[in-house]
Amino acid sequence: MSAAELSPQVKKFSPDDHEFVVPKKAIKIPDDMISWQKSEAYFEYLGFLLALNESVQGKASDIECSQSQIVVKTVDMLKKFDEWIDAIPPIDQPQRFGNKSFRLWHTKLLEEGLEELRNVIPVELHRAAPEVVQYLYESFGNATRIDYGTGHEMAFIMFLCCMFKITAYEPEDKTAVVVKVFNRYLQLVRKLQLTYRMEPAGSHGVWSLDDYQFVPFIWGSSQLVGHPCIEPHHFLDKDILDRFSKQFMFLSCIEFISQVKTGPFAEHSNQLWNVSAVSSWSKVNSGLIKMYKAEILAKFPVVQHVLFGSLLPITPASPYVTCKPLSRPPPPPPTRTSSSH
Repeated sequence: MSAAELSPQVKKFSPDDHEFVVPKKAIKIPDDMISWQKSEAYFEYLGFLLALNESVQGKASDIECSQSQIVVKTVDMLKKFDEWIDAIPPIDQPQRFGNKSFRLWHTKLLEEGLEELRNVIPVELHRAAPEVVQYLYESFGNATRIDYGTGHEMAFIMFLCCMFKITAYEPEDKTAVVVKVFNRYLQLVRKLQLTYRMEPAGSHGVWSLDDYQFVPFIWGSSQLVGHPCIEPHHFLDKDILDRFSKQFMFLSCIEFISQVKTGPFAEHSNQLWNVSAVSSWSKVNSGLIKMYKAEILAKFPVVQHVLFGSLLPITPASPYVTCKPLSRPPPPPPTRTSSSH
């Protein structure tokens, strides 16, 4: 299913008369998963992920692309968060994992994150900041457990989705939001993981795709669709990684795994090893999307932490739910036919 199929209509957003709220958790018990899978938020999120997947197909991370000033400012904000790590070094402690200095870094995020976001978005959108910033707070790991996982990654993608929905980002920013903003986010969370020895949140060990991330493998495989030289069976080749890891997100993820894990790749990353046997990047991409829907979006331990507000509501989706959070006039209503969907 494409992003276009998920988003037949898009309402024009008006920040002046929109009623923003502080988003809250709504999936309290496993039975609530039915509400999530029928919600506006679910289709918004999935449609957004697919729209950005399409926007980077066949495009390297160093491509020249349109990027608004808000995109540039978002990258600068992430750089500042990165600098906080240097100012808050890990402490000596008996525990090998979960360095408690991360809690100091996270406290600084909670204290200064709202003001940092207001510095990114225009003044007329400041009313949206208290809602949008909650997703940013959730994007870098849990301060109590000192862990990080795909739920935190999901929170950051929801943050990006909200930035489009409030019209902070332009429709033309889609490619830059992946290759500039999300790429910079990946660098930041990797540094957090290594510096503070963060535990993987809800890791399934050797049977998971990766201890910490999932979406960069989806978007990264889309980048490689149609590449004239690199096929799926090449991604474990050290020469390929050395030459292309900075250009393609999928390869940068493989390189990072190879740096932090020891032993045969087939043993510590079995699922990714299996991916290398797939015949094409388009099949890798569609397979990973299907896996993400089953292993992340359909799992209560992940979704119980999702925040729902006015921009990503838990309310049931309408037949024409918005999934591309871009500001533009709505197209004409679809022509009805006698066949049913």
